[in-house]
Formats: sequence, C-alpha cells, structure tokens
Amino acid sequence: MSDFQKYVQRYLDNIPSENWLEELKKSGEKTTEIYSKLTEEQSNFAYAEGKWTLKELLLHLSDTERVFQYRILAFARGDQNELPGFDEELYANQSFANERSLESLLEEYKLVRKSSQVLLETMNPSALKNIGTANGNQISVETIGKLIVGHNYHHLNIIEERYLPKL
Repeated sequence: MSDFQKYVQRYLDNIPSENWLEELKKSGEKTTEIYSKLTEEQSNFAYAEGKWTLKELLLHLSDTERVFQYRILAFARGDQNELPGFDEELYANQSFANERSLESLLEEYKLVRKSSQVLLETMNPSALKNIGTANGNQISVETIGKLIVGHNYHHLNIIEERYLPKL
C-alpha cells in the first residue's frame, strides 16, 4: 500500500457506516452541535502549544472541504488537468480565524457543508467514478467525497479527545 493509499484509508476508516452521503450530513450536524455549545472564549482554546485553536480547526474544515469540492467538481466534469496539493498549515496560518467570531466561522462551515451536500447528492452516479489527479495522485470523485466525511470525523475525534475534556 502506498503512502497516499494509507493517507486515504486513515480517513475512510473514520466513516461509521457505508452510507457516506448520510454521514456527510451527520458529521456536519455533529460539528455544528459541538461548536454551537462553545463560548467565544472557549473557541480560542488550543489543547497544547503549537496546536490550532478550535476556531482555526473549524476554518481548516471549511478550507479543506472547499479544496475537495473543487477537485470533485473538476473531476466530475471530466477535467483531466492535474490539480495541485495544498499546505494546510499555510492555509491555517493565513486564515486569521482567531480574529473572526465563532458565529461567522460556524455559519461559513454550515454553508460550505450544504454546498458539498448539494454537489454530491445531485451528481450523476456515473460521475462519482470519474478519476482525476490531485497532488500527484489519482483519485475518484467518490473517494474525495468520502474524504470530506472521514476528515471531518477525524477532527471530531480530536475535538472530543483532546479539546473538550480540557475546557
């Protein structure tokens, strides 16, 4: 198994059921529920030095989902151009998430997730099988959709294990 396959599998293993489109909705609802209960002060919390705050983590979810949405759209439409990778640390460092309100970040997350749901739920099933190249690796539209879900659950697990117990 290649490093890329291991990376993908790590996220796919987080999806609790075979119905990944339903899990897309559920993971969004769970994320919204957790963040809706946080105070503005709590959302600025990082569990360790050098780790993202809860605000930065939430915007990371939105940023990553947007990148994945573009890949889904491009590959579903038959685009054969190789798409670049992205540096999540660079994006987080340039996000200025901590300068924004928790409310604005949560609203953005909900809109991004709704956009993913519409994009994926209305897609012709044949387009889910389309394959493209991103960051030097071939990947199907369906797998990218599943990565959105698994990535979200990965971070929900981190929030529940490392952030919430310390708040």
